[in-house]
Amino acid sequence: ALPRWTSSFSVSSRWRHLDCQMDIAVVIDSSKNIGQRRFNLQKNFVAKLAAMLRVGPTGPHVGLVQASDSPRTEFMLTNYTQPKELLFAIKELAYLGGDTNIGKAILQTAESFFTQSRGARRGHPRVMMVLIDGWPSDDVEQAAILARETGINVFMVSVAKPAAEELGMVRDKDFLKKAVCKDNGFFSYSIPSWFSTTKHVRPLTQRLCSLDALLCSKTCYNSVNIGFLIDGSSSVGWQNFQLILDFLGGIVQSFDVSDAGARIGAVQFTYDQRLEFGLFDHATKEDAVGALRRISYMSGGTATGSAIRYAVQNLFRERGHNFLIVVTDGQSYDDVRDPAMVARGQGITIFSVGVAWAPMDDLRAMSSEPKDSHTFFTREFTGLTEFIQPLVRGICRDFTENN
Repeated sequence: ALPRWTSSFSVSSRWRHLDCQMDIAVVIDSSKNIGQRRFNLQKNFVAKLAAMLRVGPTGPHVGLVQASDSPRTEFMLTNYTQPKELLFAIKELAYLGGDTNIGKAILQTAESFFTQSRGARRGHPRVMMVLIDGWPSDDVEQAAILARETGINVFMVSVAKPAAEELGMVRDKDFLKKAVCKDNGFFSYSIPSWFSTTKHVRPLTQRLCSLDALLCSKTCYNSVNIGFLIDGSSSVGWQNFQLILDFLGGIVQSFDVSDAGARIGAVQFTYDQRLEFGLFDHATKEDAVGALRRISYMSGGTATGSAIRYAVQNLFRERGHNFLIVVTDGQSYDDVRDPAMVARGQGITIFSVGVAWAPMDDLRAMSSEPKDSHTFFTREFTGLTEFIQPLVRGICRDFTENN
């Protein structure tokens, strides 16, 4: 039988229709600030939230981390997928004490909580709800940036905000704005006291389950279309061509390729063009990398302008966050400026990567603005790997600025 402690947490019939398929990490305050009594009230509040969420195998999954001197993971997303088990686990949580190191807790949760090996479900929105009594002892900004970049929607629930005479002790008065997914009012929630939380259960649950409002679910890693335009001309050579494919495979490794996520396509060119695979041909990262490795070397001349035109027509058939990475080792026999300008005019961001004899004028003519951050050059094919992370960061920067 359920302990009496949880017996009052029934789910309103009005919420039976709730379709909330989120993966939710709850970070609770277990610091000396909150004290044992308010800690118990916090557990009571979290249990009511969990009951209203209707945790289940096909519904929301909930895991929990305690914030203290060091964060402590109490249970992962799939440890308790039945409501009674989850409520009992919350009841059994032991108070820790210590500092309110919310930044550490957000960082650890963002880095390790939402992995598939630990029960995170592919395609399910990731939510982190952080409860805090007062203010954090540490910095939250860098941890929150990582959370946003990895597609986690951070909600901050502030209970008992610092009084006017306490503000001098607050390390960063803007910590709430810096911690949340987006500072638009939706991801911050204020409760005056732990003694009056019941009326806040329903509105907070509604926010956690508002799929369309979870702005941080879409990131560069799971929302971009990346087309590779690969020089297969005779001057490249078979061995260097394999280095190009390894380089492009390294870029793919950073992205969450899926039917609903990032998409990868590739065109090889000489004087002619060959669609190696389209954006919708491979639904996993492993398949996309495997397809890259199986590309056979064409050999021939170099007509980069025609290849850009071909890629625009055959890869990017739909509007979206479209990126084209052009890799070439020599001068094009045709004009690259006009085709690149047309591509950019259609919203395609171009990164040009030159090797060996590729002229800088052509590379800069192809690339998007600002030219310096969209143009790369190396004398040797072995130097391509150094561009993997700068290119990934560049794609994410452009995605963020244009989103």
